[in-house]
Amino acid sequence: MLIVPRLLLTRSCIRRLHSTVRTAMALRFDGRVALVTGAGGGLGKEYALLLANRGAKVVVNDLGGTWTGEGKSSKAADEVVSLIRANGGTAVANYDSVEDGDKVVKTAIDNFGRIDILINNAGILRDRSLLKMTEKDWDLVHAVHMRGAFMVTRAALLYMRKQDYGRVVVTSSTSGLYGSFGQINYSAAKMGLVGFSHTLAMEGEKYNILSNVIVPIAYSRMSATVMAPEMGEIMKPVYVAPIVAYLCHEDCTDTGGVFECAGGWAGKVRLQQSQGTTFNNPITIEQVRDKWDEVCDWTRVTHHRTAAGTYKSLE
Repeated sequence: MLIVPRLLLTRSCIRRLHSTVRTAMALRFDGRVALVTGAGGGLGKEYALLLANRGAKVVVNDLGGTWTGEGKSSKAADEVVSLIRANGGTAVANYDSVEDGDKVVKTAIDNFGRIDILINNAGILRDRSLLKMTEKDWDLVHAVHMRGAFMVTRAALLYMRKQDYGRVVVTSSTSGLYGSFGQINYSAAKMGLVGFSHTLAMEGEKYNILSNVIVPIAYSRMSATVMAPEMGEIMKPVYVAPIVAYLCHEDCTDTGGVFECAGGWAGKVRLQQSQGTTFNNPITIEQVRDKWDEVCDWTRVTHHRTAAGTYKSLE
C-alpha cells in the first residue's frame, strides 16, 4: 500500500505546489499584437521590449519629440524596433501623434491584422504654477494625455470588440492621484484618465475588453525634471514593466483597477467614502457646521465600485 506523507496533505503544501506549477508556466503573448504609445524610451520602451520578448508582435509608437512636446523624429521608435528585432522579436514603428489615433492603430492592422493590447503611455510635461500657466501649456498637455488616449483607444476598440478580446492599460500618475505643485495641467489630465479607464472598463467588459490604470514611478527623461539623479538606479523603468505586462495578459481578469508601482513594489489604489451623516430638513449652514466632524469621520468607510448607490436619501 502506498503511504503518502502527512506533509503532502497539508493545505500549505498544496498551495506551495500550485505556486510552483504556476511559476513554471511562463506567461507568453504568442499570437497577440500590442501597441505601446510613447515607446521610444523610458517606461514605454521597457513595456515594448518585455512584450516582444514574451512573443507579442509590437507596434512601437513614438512621435520622437522632446518631453515638452516639441519637434519630431523617427529615431527613438526605430532604435527600439531594431533592438526588438535583434533579439529575435517582431516589431514595427509608428511615428504619428497619438492625436491621430486612427493612423496609429492602422499600423497594427496593416502589419499584423489585429490589435489585442493597447498601452496608453505617451505623455509630455509643461510644468508651471497656475498663475504662470498659458493656455498653450494647458491645451498641449491635455491634447497628448487625454485626447491622445481617447483617439487611440477609440480606434483600437473597433477591432477589439469584433475580436471579443482586448486589454487596455491607461497611464496615470501620483500627480493625478495626490496632486503636485506646478503640475496642475498634468495632474488634471492624469486624474481624468482614471475616470476614462473606469468607464471604459464598464463599457468593454461584455466584450472581454478589460481596462486598468497604472500609476508608475520611474526614472526617465520626464521624471528627471522632478526626481534626483541618484534615484535612477532604484526607480528603473524595467521594475514597472512586468506589472504592466501582467495587466495585459489574458490570465489577468482585473478590470477597472488602479495600480501604483515603483522600484519593484506594487499596490492597488481605491477611492473610499466616509460613513458620513444625514441632515434634517430644512438643511442649514449651521447644521453642516455642527455635524462636520461626522461628515469627515473615517471610523467607518465604504468602497464603491460604481457611482450607483453612493448617495443616501435625506430623512
